[in-house]
Amino acid sequence: MADVYLYADESGDLDLLGTPGSSAFFGFGTATFEGEHGERLWEGLRLRCELEARGVHLHRGFHAKNDSRATRNDVFALIAAQAPRLDATFLLKAATLPDVHSRGPVALYQMALLLHLTGVISKVSRPADTVYIIVGSLHTSRKRDAIRHAVEDAVCHLGKSRARTLIPCIWDAPSSWGIQVADYGLWAIQRDLEGRPSEWLEPCVRPSLASLSLPWGEGQARSGK
Repeated sequence: MADVYLYADESGDLDLLGTPGSSAFFGFGTATFEGEHGERLWEGLRLRCELEARGVHLHRGFHAKNDSRATRNDVFALIAAQAPRLDATFLLKAATLPDVHSRGPVALYQMALLLHLTGVISKVSRPADTVYIIVGSLHTSRKRDAIRHAVEDAVCHLGKSRARTLIPCIWDAPSSWGIQVADYGLWAIQRDLEGRPSEWLEPCVRPSLASLSLPWGEGQARSGK
């Protein structure tokens, strides 16, 4: 028996109406650390403190979408050095199943979560292991409680079917280096999928990317059409 720490975050938005500027994909991904990994968490904290000493204010931690190019360089370099296992699942929103579409954004979130965890849990853990699923919470208060219930329901279902103890931990992303690692990996992958390649994808993310699932297809997003 072992403890496995699965840090998870989402990418893209939950807009199902095709609003201009909305993402083509909604994604869910994880950074996996097995067993004791306190040194890696300390390295993330140390980088954050070093950047503060340089005048980079990170009161909400690292967030790839908002961070400067220089900060991204430092964060991606540390992720490349730590090399946690990365997995990602992206759903093409234009191909959303009618039942999911009719139930709305929370159903899309839950579908992405279920598909991702179903494909990953058996690959990163063994029967009788304890898997801590540490999920970044959404900041939209209107959806926060619904998302919490979606996570807890998914974990309950998967725990029974996968013969593992799954512990959901729904935390604010700024509190967890692991969630921020997942965020950075997803950001680079999503940019590539939506036709806006990231210079950090190949050297820093791809070597640790164990799986990338696109169960609803790619559409024409890669070409930016």
